[in-house]
Amino acid sequence: MNLNKKISILLAAGLYLCLPLNLIAKDKETEKKGAVDDIAVMNYFSRNIAQDTILPFRCDQKLKSGNIESASNQIWNIWKTANAHLKEEKLIPLKKLPEGHKGLWKLPAEKEPNAQMPYYWGYKGKCPEAGYPLFLYLHGSGPKDQEWYTGWRLAQMFEDNPSVYFIPQIPNEGAYYRWWQKAKIYAWERLFRQAMLSDSIDANRFYCFGISEGGYGSQRLASYYADYLAAAGPMAGGEPLINAPVENCMNIGYSMLTGSEDYGFYRNTLTQYTLAAFDSLEQKYPGCYRHRIALIPGRGHGIDYRPTTPWLKDFVRNPQPKSFIWEDFEMDGIYRRGFYNLAIVERAPLKSGERTVYTMQITDNRIDLEVKNVTYKVVETDPQWGIGLKYQKTCQDAKQGKFLIYLSSDLVNLGRKVSVYVNGKKAYAGKPQQRLEHLVNSCITFADPERLFPAAVAIDLEKL
Repeated sequence: MNLNKKISILLAAGLYLCLPLNLIAKDKETEKKGAVDDIAVMNYFSRNIAQDTILPFRCDQKLKSGNIESASNQIWNIWKTANAHLKEEKLIPLKKLPEGHKGLWKLPAEKEPNAQMPYYWGYKGKCPEAGYPLFLYLHGSGPKDQEWYTGWRLAQMFEDNPSVYFIPQIPNEGAYYRWWQKAKIYAWERLFRQAMLSDSIDANRFYCFGISEGGYGSQRLASYYADYLAAAGPMAGGEPLINAPVENCMNIGYSMLTGSEDYGFYRNTLTQYTLAAFDSLEQKYPGCYRHRIALIPGRGHGIDYRPTTPWLKDFVRNPQPKSFIWEDFEMDGIYRRGFYNLAIVERAPLKSGERTVYTMQITDNRIDLEVKNVTYKVVETDPQWGIGLKYQKTCQDAKQGKFLIYLSSDLVNLGRKVSVYVNGKKAYAGKPQQRLEHLVNSCITFADPERLFPAAVAIDLEKL
């Protein structure tokens, strides 16, 4: 073993030994079943962080209700230490945004060749006690150097202090000029994970917005990552809703501003369709789909960009809502591992174009979940390019698929019996065990300090 490797191991061990050792409830029952030490958790995290595929952590160790908070804190501390030792490009030190400090991430070549993402990373104003709100700004599709610089200048102008900005430059132009492709998904998940680790960032105040191509991108990301966001604000965009299901935005704020005369690629028409979808859902679920969607009279592709971030910043994320809808869609072939407190164990084989939609409602200690397979039918096509503009959905009960419903004391009373009904059928009734493995697995699934869950109910649709 060379000297550098020895030093690295000793340094890691020294930092690890500085962690408090109060994770596990050391009662006799736990000891009889074999307590798992912190090193096992550390090793598991170190092997699986930022991997495309992760294996679950297995451990039958139970936790007492009185120890859940300390256990969660300890798991998060181990997670932070494992991330600190991960060999990856970290966010550069946070400095004042007007100083124009830049970082660079090299993205995996297998996800996009020659992909390097420069970014501005800086703060405005005094750091709040809970940490800064984080704004992710996506630029438009002009010359990328100019667009990136313009984004930095706009961020300084927007009245959203105090705030932190991550302003990336698109790595490549041409066919790779899309904010929702594989390499960019890799970057967003690194950003969320690293930002969640920072004491300077408020984990419940992440915002995503953009202009033009960045409007398309932020609209897609809003539906894909709604469980991480407090609010989103696409501008001068407009996606067919098959690319950005509105249903997923139940618990976030949503602003969308487009010029009334922005005819290119039907941006004004698609913005109207988005407004109609939000209005319909807000009527069905009052207070759940908070939105401000407007066509700016007399404006084309250029609008006043200043109203968006002041509106967004008033929203705070609810990381564990008792109701949500998740249309599980892919971006560039990549699916999410989960959404809010639901984690996929095994996806069902689906027909081409078919998706699975989960609708959850928790009332007291009863969980009602609808799981449907949805198909889209084009009902309006543009005559020039053949782009589908409007779709009709058809749903039927899903018959296959395995997933976990993670639970915490914020969602149910874990000291009492919990009932789970799936598509109207009783799928579970009992008192969920609080176990170490659930804290560990939910931590690596979501990388979110607000979503460490001590209990879970496993559902297999084929067995219902």
